[in-house]
Amino acid sequence: MTVRHALHALNRPVLLAGLLLFAALAPVHADDLPTFNLLIKAGHFVPETLEVPAGTKFRLLIKNEGPGAEEFESIELKKEKVLGPGASSFLIFQPLKPGSYKFFGDFHPETAQGRIVAR
Repeated sequence: MTVRHALHALNRPVLLAGLLLFAALAPVHADDLPTFNLLIKAGHFVPETLEVPAGTKFRLLIKNEGPGAEEFESIELKKEKVLGPGASSFLIFQPLKPGSYKFFGDFHPETAQGRIVAR
């Protein structure tokens, strides 16, 4: 056996162990998460209240159908996302404890109010 073949054979178990470790530590894909939709329209969030399962990681898909920019912001949840008119985006939330979490839109703070309720 040549040195090259010996090194190649030695690297196979290391490569396999690395791949198994990567697979075990890989995050859950966003496609596998429960998804909840939030629409921004005319300076309002629709729906104003989103119910999500407590203790479950989830994705919030946000679409801005308004004529101007709007922001999803939650100080309690430490999340924010600005969307231009017609834009869509998403946020991933780690599992929430049961409770109510407020969010608002910075561009229309009087009307763009909502909450996420984890049950």
